[in-house]
Amino acid sequence: MKKSTIRLALAAALALLTAVVPPCPAAELGDIPFARKSNGADEYPPATFPHYVHRIQFKCYVCHDAIFEMKAGANEVSMDAISGGKFCGRCHDGKTAFAVTFESCLRCHKSRPPE
Repeated sequence: MKKSTIRLALAAALALLTAVVPPCPAAELGDIPFARKSNGADEYPPATFPHYVHRIQFKCYVCHDAIFEMKAGANEVSMDAISGGKFCGRCHDGKTAFAVTFESCLRCHKSRPPE
């Protein structure tokens, strides 16, 4: 497939997406960094949840309040809980979405540029 055809298809998809998706409050668009308790020896930065990526695929009620309370800081998310099928682990099980494994750490635990 030619690059021009790919570019045209991407432009059309973007135009369709912006026409179909209604404007959202700012809280629905941004990435949400998870606060975490640290002993200072953690190798990875806190996880960042890509809220909008999930919002374009699912309605709010899929996660709220069935999996997460809809209030920042109200959920004590831990890797043990996720690995046990709670919180993110409800879908990130290797079947519904990518599995939470040591190979996938950097998909969520991305370093952020200094502020």
